[in-house]
Amino acid sequence: MAISLDATLRTDLGRGASRRLRRQFLTPAIIIGEGKEAISITLDEKKVITSALKDEFYKEVEINLDGKAIKVKPVDIQRHPVSERILHIDFQRI
Repeated sequence: MAISLDATLRTDLGRGASRRLRRQFLTPAIIIGEGKEAISITLDEKKVITSALKDEFYKEVEINLDGKAIKVKPVDIQRHPVSERILHIDFQRI
């Protein structure tokens, strides 16, 4: 069974915007691949943390974005060097 995460589209991009999101306990992420345009999204940090503890997270994740389900897998997860907090995730379409 694939893990399902709800996402919202990100329009405000950049370092400052990502910092503001993290202060609100949201995780910035991006969906790339399949020759389609990259999509910047935000995810609920608490749900990402609980999902990342499961092995299925690294195989297949279903992202619900504006009523569409996108099947992805994480390719790169950036973590804080001291606290191990997830700072950013790169997902690839499958």
